[in-house]
Amino acid sequence: MKRIAVFPGSFDPITKGHESIIKRAIPLFDEIIIGIGENADKELYFPIEKRINWIEKIFLNYPGISVTKYKGLTTDFCKKVNAKYILRGLRTSADFEFERSIGQINKKLYPEIETIFLLTTPEHTPINSSIVRDILRHNGDPSEFIPDEVDL
Repeated sequence: MKRIAVFPGSFDPITKGHESIIKRAIPLFDEIIIGIGENADKELYFPIEKRINWIEKIFLNYPGISVTKYKGLTTDFCKKVNAKYILRGLRTSADFEFERSIGQINKKLYPEIETIFLLTTPEHTPINSSIVRDILRHNGDPSEFIPDEVDL
């Protein structure tokens, strides 16, 4: 049976931290599906098509990695794509507490799912999409925090 993981998020935009987590997870799984959740209640900075395009460019030479959008519960999406793993990156202890709660609820909703946490590398710990968006809103240059393929 293939080891399929879903790495869910908004990736608005994808950061070097996201890229690092995904690349470091490649040896652990046969396939990693980057799932961009569509949330009508969340105000997004970049259109979903642009975010998908960036991710496709970043992982062009990685055949086990794909990207798609989905609506609804992440566990329902995991069932649909036969994923038994949810991949998450942890930067801080606050991330752990938040992700632990979600992971436990996901386990209740889909008992076959396992949440796998990877710690960010030290140089990526302070990076998140919100900071990148804030830099952009104030006409700053976020290029050191995002992959080269993200053409803002």
